[in-house]
Amino acid sequence: MAKAAKTAIKKDAKAAAEAKVWTKVIRAVRSPKSGAYTFKEAIVHKDKVQDYINQK
Repeated sequence: MAKAAKTAIKKDAKAAAEAKVWTKVIRAVRSPKSGAYTFKEAIVHKDKVQDYINQK
C-alpha cells in the first residue's frame, strides 16, 4: 500500500486558515443566441458568493 507523503501536508497554519475563506463557485449561464448552457467557474471569497451567483 502507498503511504501519504509527509511533505504534502501544509506546515503553515496561517496559510491554511486563509485558504478556508475562499470557495469555488460554478454557475450555469444560458447563451441568448443558441439557448445552450455553459458553465463559468470562479474562486470567490465566501462573503461574496451570493453576489457572484446573482450577477447577470
